[in-house]
Amino acid sequence: MTLDLAAIRQDYAKHELSPDDCLADPVAQFELWLKEAITAQVNEPTAMNLATVDADGRPSARIVLLKGVEDGRFVFFTNYESRKGGAIAAHPFVALTFFWPELERQVRVEGRVERLAEAASDAYFDSRPYGSRIGAWASEQSREIAGKAEIVKRAALFGARHPLKVPRPPHWGGFAVTPDRVEFWQGRPSRLHDRVQYRRDDGTWRKAILAP
Repeated sequence: MTLDLAAIRQDYAKHELSPDDCLADPVAQFELWLKEAITAQVNEPTAMNLATVDADGRPSARIVLLKGVEDGRFVFFTNYESRKGGAIAAHPFVALTFFWPELERQVRVEGRVERLAEAASDAYFDSRPYGSRIGAWASEQSREIAGKAEIVKRAALFGARHPLKVPRPPHWGGFAVTPDRVEFWQGRPSRLHDRVQYRRDDGTWRKAILAP
């Protein structure tokens, strides 16, 4: 079957956006849009594309879940020894992208990333379901395995080792992204989309309109 991808189009006309519509702080503006996405029952409103660059300058991207917005930072959790963890260790700058098609909106975030304090990682890990905590021990994330049976066996092994209390693995925890650039994108008719960008300059956020 031949797919005519070039013919797939959708016009956007639900909302408009201007700098005057946006709060002075982009993180506060993001939280406002996130609440609206949750209220609208957008599918996976906290899903974000996390883009990294490794030591060889090679980019990679994947979907992870936002788990908090704290002190102006975007928080997520992962295996420190995964491919993304290794890239972050080599190059501590990342990009995040949120896309909420039901609202015809996109948010792009760029900034420096660093590990969360261990106490914060411990607290979040303890809040996870038991199976997820065991999975963090069982999965050597991003490494090649012989098959699914290998992971199932490891999960059973760690489950037997930790039948009740599951401590946080030393290779697993949180990261926080401190943004220095945030863009809010609102789809508009004829591809004349509204784009408002915030850039941090000497500790102050400056707003600007970008051409679509």
